Amino acid sequence: MSDIRSSYTDDINFYRGWSARSLAERYGTPLYVYSEAVLRARCRELMAMCPVEGFGVNYSVKANTNPAILAVCREEGLTVDAMSPGELYMDELAGFGPDKILYISNNIDPEEMRSAIARHLTVSVDSLAQLELYGSLNPGGDVMIRINPGIGEGHSDKVITAGKETKFAISPELLGEAFALLEKHGLRLRGVNQHIGSLFMQPDGYLKAAGILLACVKAFPRKLRDQIEILDFGGGFGIPYRKYDGEARLDLKALGEDLARQCEAYRQETGYRGRFLVEPGRYVVAESGILLGRVEAVKNNGENRYAGTNVGFSVLVRPAMYGSYHDFEIYAERQEDRPLMEQTVTGNICESGDVLAKKRLLPEIKEGDILGVLDAGAYGYAMASTYNQRLRPAEVLIREDGTLQLIRRRETFEDLAAALC
Repeated sequence: MSDIRSSYTDDINFYRGWSARSLAERYGTPLYVYSEAVLRARCRELMAMCPVEGFGVNYSVKANTNPAILAVCREEGLTVDAMSPGELYMDELAGFGPDKILYISNNIDPEEMRSAIARHLTVSVDSLAQLELYGSLNPGGDVMIRINPGIGEGHSDKVITAGKETKFAISPELLGEAFALLEKHGLRLRGVNQHIGSLFMQPDGYLKAAGILLACVKAFPRKLRDQIEILDFGGGFGIPYRKYDGEARLDLKALGEDLARQCEAYRQETGYRGRFLVEPGRYVVAESGILLGRVEAVKNNGENRYAGTNVGFSVLVRPAMYGSYHDFEIYAERQEDRPLMEQTVTGNICESGDVLAKKRLLPEIKEGDILGVLDAGAYGYAMASTYNQRLRPAEVLIREDGTLQLIRRRETFEDLAAALC
């Protein structure tokens, strides 16, 4: 029999012949489930979006760092970034070599900078202080700088990464000082990058920022401009989280064509023959992941109905941290139609803010149901914690042929104590 609410995953054959209930029974819950088919489809969409010579996709691995996921991205031709030694370690486990990794640094210490330099990585710095540090540790080396285009965009103030209210990047008025530091240390300017924020669904802000970056670099001293091999426009490509409301997708084709026009014009004006990169994280992996949880308790407090699950914010923090929206599917045998009602879906963490959705209109949720949190492949497990000493969940990858691969086991109590002295 069909499930209570599963038309989206049914339509795209997400589970490849498996049922969500059978996966929950086999591996337990909470459980992150990924679709290789969806992941590859998103990689290919991105790689084909911009018809200009030198275009490439640099996956922001902070969205999901599991090496099995990263290996698929590598096979599809994406390069990756790293923002920490741990992310770099995962990139290397997935088979990326130094020529396929950008190290996007932010307020890192000398030891971490030395490690990136020793691995012959291209390092991007986003302050004069970090440029000075890099130059002192690697005089004569290659470096990228991250500039602030002055405009930011995102679904929350917490994810806007450009403009005056952000910690990131070098302001354009300080570029003269940056150029002086490049000369002081004999550094070669290998590239320039930027990032305006996360989860835009309309391309206007992104295209405007791209134009600002190209105009800024075009005004660089010719000697520096001719050194540049990488121009990275950043990311923030959004996905439709409100699938059951019919939310439209980002028009990737139109975005790519407009971006290509800007890039081609820049090539014609400057003779540039390097790479143009975009830096999506969420778009690559979000829709490839679904988080399965079990409904443990349903109750009413006054007029409010609560469906309590074992998916606390230690497993998925986005709703609690950003107020983010995720659609739900309800996996239980449809023996009868269930009425629609307002329900607040909560987790099992001892915090009032442990809420996945407030007063959401859904078919009646009952104890024992398996709940599927859609679009959980980005910033899901990567931001999970052991708060309340809850164990982090397992991760399973459904391969294109339908075979199952456990790509991370569920944590144990021994894991909680593994680092104790």
